[in-house]
Amino acid sequence: MAVEFGVLLPTREAVMSGRPETAPLLAIAERAEGAGFDSVWIGDSLTARPRHEPLTLLAAVAARTRRVRLGTGVLLPALRNPVVLAHVVGTLDRVAEGRVILGVGIAADTPAIRREFAAAGVPFERRVGRFLETLEICRALWRRDGVSFSGKHFTLQDVTMEPKPHRPGGPPIWIGGSGPTALREAARFDAWFPTGPSVDFFAERWPGVQSAARAAGRAADAVTGAAYVTLALDPSPAAAEQRLHRFLESYYAAPARVILARQATYAGPIDGCVEWLQRWIKAGARHISLRFAGGDQLAQVDEAAARLLPRLQRA
Repeated sequence: MAVEFGVLLPTREAVMSGRPETAPLLAIAERAEGAGFDSVWIGDSLTARPRHEPLTLLAAVAARTRRVRLGTGVLLPALRNPVVLAHVVGTLDRVAEGRVILGVGIAADTPAIRREFAAAGVPFERRVGRFLETLEICRALWRRDGVSFSGKHFTLQDVTMEPKPHRPGGPPIWIGGSGPTALREAARFDAWFPTGPSVDFFAERWPGVQSAARAAGRAADAVTGAAYVTLALDPSPAAAEQRLHRFLESYYAAPARVILARQATYAGPIDGCVEWLQRWIKAGARHISLRFAGGDQLAQVDEAAARLLPRLQRA
């Protein structure tokens, strides 16, 4: 299977900088497609890390692109009503003509995210159950009519949703996160898509995800190994590290060392980045989404396309 590469649109950075206009973000998406990237991603947060609503903005990206896949990196289903989410994603996939990837997560336990759940009227302690039931309901609504469901969190009786997604059965669902629940559930879905904490962690855990998928009777390639990594590229390792730390502390309002312990990051020159990404590929990653740590995003997309992607393993 060929290795694919994606670009995360800097929606969070746009809001933090006081420049929430969408035209620059759409320009980055178009540039990523023209430069040869395989996918464009948008993160999700209501209030914890304010940014553009991902499904709405992805609809605009879908209208401005023709080839790249469009993903959420990652969306929190527990914050949405499952019928509404299924309807919005189904329509988005119609606009994108089958190019949507629904990347989803359970939600980390931080004070800001707890406040986000409270603001949405969702009990934080019930997020795992809501997450699982929401995905089950969405898949059912995308695949058949007259859906009935009775769970701990949601009840449906004879519900039909139209239009169904362009892609039969609905878009692939990629499970983000590195905790036990994410690792267990990834084997039932279409990809494991962690943000870290390291390539060694991925290499250790990925065979277990594959084994769980095989034990469930699925094909060896039914689950894709994916990764979400943050890059600060600079000929000077010291300058790159400084930019990475500044970016992480601004983005997360937390010390860089705390974020570095749970997210996969690289800071340094292109040559070292090639070697680092090759380690992910060797470990089994077949789709790698790149987040650029600050700076001129268009220039970094161009640099990565010209100097990084051609040197990485493609098959």
